[in-house]
Amino acid sequence: MDSQTAIRKEMIATCQRMNSEDLNVGSAGNLSVRIDGGFLITPSGIAYDKMDPSQIVEMDNEGRYYGDFIPSSEWRFHHDIFKARPDVDVVLHSHATHCAILACCRLDIPPIHYMVGVSGGSVVKCSGYATFGTQELSVEALEALGPRNACLLGNHGVIAVGKTLNGTFGVLAEVENLARIYIGTRMLGGGALLSDPQMDVVLQRFKTYGKQTDEIDPSITERVEPPVHGGARLH
Repeated sequence: MDSQTAIRKEMIATCQRMNSEDLNVGSAGNLSVRIDGGFLITPSGIAYDKMDPSQIVEMDNEGRYYGDFIPSSEWRFHHDIFKARPDVDVVLHSHATHCAILACCRLDIPPIHYMVGVSGGSVVKCSGYATFGTQELSVEALEALGPRNACLLGNHGVIAVGKTLNGTFGVLAEVENLARIYIGTRMLGGGALLSDPQMDVVLQRFKTYGKQTDEIDPSITERVEPPVHGGARLH
């Protein structure tokens, strides 16, 4: 199996998982992965449970597509995110219910919980509205996303970005959970937001969160400290 076939299969599995874990409905949403010279993206209108690896569409960095299948109608913001964010290799978009509720109210997700830091900032911003599949939506998405890992799309849904399929899926799942939490706090009359200094510490600690020793930059002073290492066990 060549590497691109493996990526295509993993993309389909990720989309199917997105639906099975209630992070999307039907054939809504889309997914792309950067490759040399461009990116792979899910096709337009094909249900994830019926999708074949050969139907994943290859596009180049100039926005041209190749093969027999038309790419997702949202290919523009995938193309533009990859162009603007060289640190991003995966773009995942869904209509996750609680994210969509906040998006329809044009509400950001503020620092109501420290896990907002998974977005790469102290807030998950919501964009203005633009018609799906348009360049105007791409502009709105880029502005709301900025340097972060997630944003809401006004009256639409959510975008998560990252380096890997699994990591980006994790961002999407966490942002949907944060949206659920935020809606719950609003139903109770509000919540206690974390301060900027508190979120600054959180964001620093997130640089070492979920990492093993060989992945951690030793210059980071505000870090998640493991327990004392007892050495290799002999039995």
